[in-house]
Amino acid sequence: MKFSIKSGNPEKQRSACVVVGVFEPRKLTEAAEAMDKIAKGYISGILRHGDMEGKAGSTLLLHNVPHALCERVLLVGLGKEREFHDKEYRDAVRAAFKALQETGAADATLYLAEIPLKKRDAAWKISQTAIVALESTYRSDRLKSKPGDAKPHLRKVTLGMTSPAESASGEAALQQGLAIAHGMNLAKDLGNLPPNICTPTYLAQQAVDLAKTYKLKATILEQKDMEKLGMGSLLSVARGSRQPAKLIALEYRGREKMEKPIVLVGKGVTFDTGGISLKPAAEMDEMKYDMCGAASVLGTLAAIAQMQLPINVVGIIPTTENMPDGNATKPGDVVTSMSGQTIEILNTDAEGRLILCDALTYAERYEPEAVIDIATLTGACVIALGHVASGLLSNDDDLAQELLRASEQAVDRAWHLPLWDEYQEQLKSNFADMANIGGRAAGTITAACFLSRFTKKYRWAHLDIAGTAWKSGKDKGATGRPVPLLTQFLISRAAQSVKKAKEAS
Repeated sequence: MKFSIKSGNPEKQRSACVVVGVFEPRKLTEAAEAMDKIAKGYISGILRHGDMEGKAGSTLLLHNVPHALCERVLLVGLGKEREFHDKEYRDAVRAAFKALQETGAADATLYLAEIPLKKRDAAWKISQTAIVALESTYRSDRLKSKPGDAKPHLRKVTLGMTSPAESASGEAALQQGLAIAHGMNLAKDLGNLPPNICTPTYLAQQAVDLAKTYKLKATILEQKDMEKLGMGSLLSVARGSRQPAKLIALEYRGREKMEKPIVLVGKGVTFDTGGISLKPAAEMDEMKYDMCGAASVLGTLAAIAQMQLPINVVGIIPTTENMPDGNATKPGDVVTSMSGQTIEILNTDAEGRLILCDALTYAERYEPEAVIDIATLTGACVIALGHVASGLLSNDDDLAQELLRASEQAVDRAWHLPLWDEYQEQLKSNFADMANIGGRAAGTITAACFLSRFTKKYRWAHLDIAGTAWKSGKDKGATGRPVPLLTQFLISRAAQSVKKAKEAS
């Protein structure tokens, strides 16, 4: 699907379909009014007859609208105008593309980005339109012997703007939106693959391929390399698996000067049985999604590389399976991390923090500006925040606020949880420097407390995406989150960096 921005009035578009909005009850947007005027009240007449009220998510396809140059007009319900906010805008775009895919239209011109939206400019609406459009067309059926529906007719989408100035400024926003959507699709593809295909070796190969495509620097550490570095915590998780563990590092250099990079660390457990602390059988198939943190790092790097963002970013992915085996780590074992700190493993199903802690220590060699780890880490986060917001914890309030602002801009919500020293008490061990679990109470926070012990040398934030990285039920699949949040954070960081450089010169 190709996207473009075009300046021009809706009634003058020779398109297979022009898309305009209708507020409830039966109130036409400016673009819809323009179409109605040229049609001499035809559209408003249809609404008066009760064919459409303008309820949120509703659509009505009109053919042969009098005097219109387009073949079809698609009316999209926006709901009540006073209640029209971010979610409603995205829902309207989603409804529009769902309806368009069911038509025979090969191209469409949308006049939705011009609808006024509080605290959002045209650039935001254009970017979100691109993201939602590609989300609506995403399919994960490549492993089916007979892939699903035939390819949709819709091949070209034009975002119509009546203001030439907004049309010009919207091009950058469109490219950002497409890049984010591309990164999300990559993250979804990796998350949705079955664990017999998406192994640690497969993830490493994807990283190498990504490096070749975008001219990144890729480093893949094998077991012997990790043993030399003393990554006893990460390797303890891999002991029960026949698949070799990997530690992947990808370096994106978008700035000529060697500015300190932002480091993204993604949990890459390609299948998690729980190890000796075996999980229940029900829904264990969903544990293939335990590498969605890793997938989001690769997706984010793909997005910023596609945008050629002027910033330095390093992605680090510790990846392994967590399997039960005669050689697997047992509850009660004590292992030594790369940092030299010892860990008593009370529960082998709390394995994500065991691989992340060594990766966080490895991140020190990049002298990072900040480090953000992303992990499907705790079921406790799902209980606390459901499937709406990712959990956010940090040793630096300013960094946390930056991420929160990015989450609001990207409509990829996060919620700031405390990281107080009092919670560290729950990690005490009689036999090692710390235990790998702190009990049922405040499980998301104590998991972050564990990780914080390996992040003393830099600013750090942790995103627990256990509730947001995938959906269960009939819509089961990876969501691509938090690629939008991370990418928006890096876009904002890059803009700050460029601004400072200009001021300095």
